[in-house]
Amino acid sequence: MKTSLLSLAAAAALVFGAFADGSSTVSVVVDDSTNTYNLAALADDGDVKGAKSYVDAYADNVRYDADFKANESAALATIRSDKESGVSFYGTWWAIFPPILAILLALVTKEVYSSLFVGIVAGGVLYSGFSFEGTLVHVAQKGFIGSVADPYNVGILLFLVLLGALVAMMNKTGASAAFGRWAQTHIKSRVGAQVATIVLGMLIFVDDYFNCLTVGSVMRPVTDAKKVSRAKLSYLIDATAAPICIIAPISSWAAAVAGFAKGAGAESGFSLFINAIPYNYYAILTILAMFFFALTKFDFGPMKRHEAAVSEGLPDLGAIEDMTEQLARNDRGRVIDLVVPVVVLIASCMVGMIYSGGYFGDGNPGFVQAFSDSDASVGLVFGSIVAIVFSVFFFLCRRVISFRDCMEAFPEGFKAMVPAIMILCCAWALKTMTDSLGAKIFISDLINGPAAGLWNFLPAIIFVIAIVLAFSTGTSWGTFGILIPIVLAAVPGSSMTIVAVSACMAGAVCGDHCSPISDTTIMASAGAQCNHIVHVGTQLPYALAVAAVSFVAYVLAPFIGNVWLSLGVAVALLFAALFAMKAVLRGRADLGPVMRALVSGASEKAFAKVMRTMGKEILADGKVDFEDTGTLLSFFKGIDGAAAAEFRSALLKVREDGEISAEESAKLEEMIRKFVK
Repeated sequence: MKTSLLSLAAAAALVFGAFADGSSTVSVVVDDSTNTYNLAALADDGDVKGAKSYVDAYADNVRYDADFKANESAALATIRSDKESGVSFYGTWWAIFPPILAILLALVTKEVYSSLFVGIVAGGVLYSGFSFEGTLVHVAQKGFIGSVADPYNVGILLFLVLLGALVAMMNKTGASAAFGRWAQTHIKSRVGAQVATIVLGMLIFVDDYFNCLTVGSVMRPVTDAKKVSRAKLSYLIDATAAPICIIAPISSWAAAVAGFAKGAGAESGFSLFINAIPYNYYAILTILAMFFFALTKFDFGPMKRHEAAVSEGLPDLGAIEDMTEQLARNDRGRVIDLVVPVVVLIASCMVGMIYSGGYFGDGNPGFVQAFSDSDASVGLVFGSIVAIVFSVFFFLCRRVISFRDCMEAFPEGFKAMVPAIMILCCAWALKTMTDSLGAKIFISDLINGPAAGLWNFLPAIIFVIAIVLAFSTGTSWGTFGILIPIVLAAVPGSSMTIVAVSACMAGAVCGDHCSPISDTTIMASAGAQCNHIVHVGTQLPYALAVAAVSFVAYVLAPFIGNVWLSLGVAVALLFAALFAMKAVLRGRADLGPVMRALVSGASEKAFAKVMRTMGKEILADGKVDFEDTGTLLSFFKGIDGAAAAEFRSALLKVREDGEISAEESAKLEEMIRKFVK
């Protein structure tokens, strides 16, 4: 501690001495390259970079600049004080205000587009210092035009359009309907449909965008036929997209994380990623939780209402109109017309990704290295172009659709992707706003400041910070880029490094999973053709339940020490928590609408009085128990007739386990109609 204080004092003396001499220039050596900064100037001047460039190079400077804290303070002071182009809110908590505002508005108003736009405008207002002209220029030029024109983002948009066209083409062939008919004979139950969705999502581990849209288009006819709600389908898609990609060594996510880690000074970014997999509790536990929910038929929160309604044959309130399914019926389509294009798409996308990583070049870096160096947007576009050209010739050779039908699928597919594209563009613009306000500086200082002293609890703290950052910005990759270099600098070369990096990745995936402005969440909604706000609201309790268990696991991991024992403890905690939740929520029933109808609609006075009492008691705690039903059973004892006897029998069955099955519910509702208007 004494040494640290002396070092800090010496650093401060050097910095203040330099400023006292009238010099505000500092030099930082990074990988044998010297970067010179003038911390008193905002912009770059030739080879001498300004204060803005200094804070933009946070990951390098925090590692290589011995006087980083003092120099960072000087650079931030310059940025905030510049009257012409400085940002007075830069690097403060206001940097994360725009995404928080957008998220709150989206959850309250249930309207995504306007909420995102308000958040974007709020970011522009803060950046420009409440100037109308500055806000307009920053929002339009830097926000929308700049982010949409980014080559990576253009690649993702093109991939979406091509994939939408491919899906529309397959629907025109009748392949989706044929697969649905095949699945109905081979997948026998709602449980089977959900498990098949999870397994398919786990098999498509190359990229999360590709995963969301492919699994959605393939499994949607099956889950619809087996009465699985679109809300549940979108959850299963979303929960297998990023979580499986972040623990799959051959994926675009592995490549991104390895690149961030290598750029931050790790000897082998890919090796770090592999070693971090067993500690990625959120991803592993999310996959296990999905199997638990499907096999035990356990649902809770808003999801339970959607599942109950669809299973009873009621309209799916979470479903939205699918433009690609409003097509003429085609009985010539077969399952092969769906399977072959999807297999070609998967194979061509994988080849496209390693091609973008230089696998077929002169250097031939090897398969793993090429995947690590790949550009996902370029590889996916290559793969989708190959797949769609192949599909056109394949369908023409099989004579299932005409060339005109193939060409008409392009605008149909584009129209189906418009909502997802609009939300993505707004989400990218919002991220640009938070970047321009210095959100990464605020989060970085939070980690290196108050959180740094709690060493053994650092993974859990990093997990929470990553959740907040990814939730606020809607990007897990952006969170990786911000936090991984900081984590490697704050926890260098120790046994805690792998746990801390894993916590960073897990928190980023969790925040991305929960965020309504996340591109993966948007893709899951599009793939399942589910209302976006419904998807966010129904999956949030599931994600938070797993996140809570993951947080406890990260608290315990540094004390346990052993990687596999820590993972075993995390899995045990998950199943203990889920079984406990199932036991606690077991007697709850979603009887609100039914009981309110009974309370207000009973025709006979004595019956109405009893029903009011029972209804209020059930609505008070959401449970059907002996006390609530005792008065009603006593009332029916004095009534003769088969109808009353049937009602008593049905009610007694409900009392046995505290749950209302579909059969019991139907019998109760049948009897209720005889007593209410």
